[in-house]
Amino acid sequence: QVQLVESGGGLVQPGGSLRLSCAASGLTFSSYAMSWYRQPPGKERELVATITSTGGSTNYADSVKGRFTISRDNAKNMVDLQMNSLRPEDTAVYYCYARRRLGHLTTYWGQGTQVTVSS
Repeated sequence: QVQLVESGGGLVQPGGSLRLSCAASGLTFSSYAMSWYRQPPGKERELVATITSTGGSTNYADSVKGRFTISRDNAKNMVDLQMNSLRPEDTAVYYCYARRRLGHLTTYWGQGTQVTVSS
């Protein structure tokens, strides 16, 4: 059974930092590209950052470039999102997402973790 379990969310003041982690199990983690998505209140889910299966390449939404960093540890089956200089508009539920195309497309979602940026 595949599980993606996020942790590290919480309440932080504007300008602060949080580090989200996603622990993966039940899948060949090193063969999956990993992403973080977020869903702000009342809005659609949006892509935040992606890292390739080897960790050799990353991509970010324009809104988080220079503030957020995605990283992974294939030995520990973990992917992290370091979030700095947080803004109220970063408030959202953050989701971990695994994707692999090996002939067919396989994807998995975590259950999400709430991040609230407020003074």
